[in-house]
Amino acid sequence: MIVAQILKSKADVGVVSVKPTDHVNDAVRLLSEKRIGTVVVSQDGQSLDGILSERDIVREMGSRGVACLNEPVSGMMTSKLITCGPHDSADTVLELMTNGRFRHLPVMENGKMIGLISIGDVVKARLSELSMEKDALEGMIMGH
Repeated sequence: MIVAQILKSKADVGVVSVKPTDHVNDAVRLLSEKRIGTVVVSQDGQSLDGILSERDIVREMGSRGVACLNEPVSGMMTSKLITCGPHDSADTVLELMTNGRFRHLPVMENGKMIGLISIGDVVKARLSELSMEKDALEGMIMGH
């Protein structure tokens, strides 16, 4: 299975983003309202300036307190990003996420972000793929 197939299988293909100048508390509100773990940081809604996750926010709050929620997202976001393309395999993406210890990966094509996949999206796709393979093998064994 490839990333493009995973993106198509997602119920909502939209990417939630904030601007680098938005306050962290605005990003927190979005994360809560949308029940998501990450927002993309983008000045224009298409380019990729960074990414801000729940983990980033909790880490900063733990070391600096709640005052950091009133600061701009740009100071807390991860700006050195690893991305994938629509033709990358699910296994490649899982390896990137596992080795990098992150749960969300922007999908880029021709310099533009076309989606965001989570480790949950990839695991769900792989489980579906394994189930289909199992059914096919059982069918072959049973002579169907």
